Amino acid sequence: MRAAGPTARYNLLMPTNTSARVGSKTLQLSNLDKLFYPATGTTKGDVIAYYRAVAAALLPHLRGRPVTLKRYPNGVQGMYFYEKKCPSHRPPWVKTVVLTRKRDNVDLPYCQLNSEAALVWAANLASLELHVSLARARTTSRPSAAVFDLDPGAPAAVLECADVALRLKRMFEQAGLTSFVKTSGSKGLQVYVPLNTPVTGAATKAWAHSIARKLEEEDPGGIVTTPARVERPGKIFVDWSQNDTHKTTVCVYSLRAKERPTVSTPVTWDEVSQAASSQDAGMLSFEADEVLQRIGRKGDLFEPVIKLKQRLPRH
Repeated sequence: MRAAGPTARYNLLMPTNTSARVGSKTLQLSNLDKLFYPATGTTKGDVIAYYRAVAAALLPHLRGRPVTLKRYPNGVQGMYFYEKKCPSHRPPWVKTVVLTRKRDNVDLPYCQLNSEAALVWAANLASLELHVSLARARTTSRPSAAVFDLDPGAPAAVLECADVALRLKRMFEQAGLTSFVKTSGSKGLQVYVPLNTPVTGAATKAWAHSIARKLEEEDPGGIVTTPARVERPGKIFVDWSQNDTHKTTVCVYSLRAKERPTVSTPVTWDEVSQAASSQDAGMLSFEADEVLQRIGRKGDLFEPVIKLKQRLPRH
């Protein structure tokens, strides 16, 4: 049962401004008592503490990948901005990778968060959300997985996403593929097909599009594959375009800037099935403290996404 009071502070009690030793690095942390999630009393210090506590599970999914920071300097009720270009004031030990921005061909150095210290540095910048590429920095044109972002248009919600996710799972099983699922931490679910074998972004995107269109053809009243908002009420948007090499998706274990500190959380297929059959949306929503408890019990359910080798089927 989720507690009604403030989020647990993850054993990080410190003054509003302090220095902290993280690995071999010393970081200056600021405004730790600033309220970031008013509904739960969660402060910036709590956010930093969560990212430190989850680092062992999170870092393998960040390491070596371009990261887009989504920063909320005054918490979830304030303004925010996406930061693709890694700040020039970054410490010299925060690595970057240069990618060309599609719309204007400008080269941008993206941050790489390869260590707990880099993760804490980003959290201290109020980067509540971390969005990552499907490809690693050394092979930016070769995704390591395919992703299907299931986004519900009201009044459809996460339980309708669960039904679509289960259909995707069956389709992949028929093709001899294993898939994994996580909550978006917001309204929907995201289904990943690990590849970790040579493949181009163009091939992955085309395959994902063909899968999404097949779903839409089978259920045009419940599924849509185009982003036009007018087409989406009451349907699940199967966003295959997230496989574009220039796009990013919220990283597993990232916080989300919602009313409460929800997290993009890996779940088992049994949990998705149980939520769908019991019509219990609460089974597919997790906050930061719950995620840490789940990792303690279950380990990293998303570990196979970065390790399992599968080949993209012909289509």
